[in-house]
Amino acid sequence: MAIKKLPTTSNPWKPQSSKRIYENPWLSLHEDKVINPGGGLSHYGKINFKNLAIGIIPLDEDNNTWLVGQYRYVPDCYSWEIPMGGGALDIHPIESAKRELKEETGLIASDWQELMKLHTSNSVTDERGLVYVARDLTQGKTEFEEVEELLIQKLPLSEAVERVLNGEITDAISIAGLLMLHYKT
Repeated sequence: MAIKKLPTTSNPWKPQSSKRIYENPWLSLHEDKVINPGGGLSHYGKINFKNLAIGIIPLDEDNNTWLVGQYRYVPDCYSWEIPMGGGALDIHPIESAKRELKEETGLIASDWQELMKLHTSNSVTDERGLVYVARDLTQGKTEFEEVEELLIQKLPLSEAVERVLNGEITDAISIAGLLMLHYKT
C-alpha cells in the first residue's frame, strides 16, 4: 500500500470579498465570497470572536474537581461544565482564568498549568480556547455575573470523566479538557 502524500499547508481558499452581517461586543458574523479549493465560487459564513474561550479544571490534593451547572440560552438546555468564560485578547489568558475561577467557584489557585489549546468549531468560527489546570486551592466567595445563575458541584475527577463518557457533559471545552487531563494523569 502506497503512503498518501499529505496536502500542503498553504491556504487553498481565495477570498474575493467579505461583508459584515452582524456585530456585538462578543462576536461578528461575516459572509465571505471565496474561490474554494476545487475552483468554484462559494459563500462562506464566518463567526469571528473577540475573546478567548478559557476553561479551568480546579484540582485538589484528593483529585477532586468542581463543575458548574447553568441553563444555557442558545442550546436551550441545562449544562454541567468546567468553570469557564471569555478572556479579553489584550489581557494575559492566565489573568482571565484566575478571574473566572474566582467568579464562578470562589476558588483561588496558586499553581496554574496550561493543559491544552483548541479551536471550538473551526469550520465556522475562529474561536480559540485554552484550558488550564488550577491546583493548590483556597476557598473564597463566588462573584457571579448578572447573567450567571450557577450551581457548583465538587466531585472526584473520575466521576466528571464518567459524566463525559455517558453523555451528561456535552460542552466541547469541558469534554476536551477533562479527557485530556484524565489521559495525561
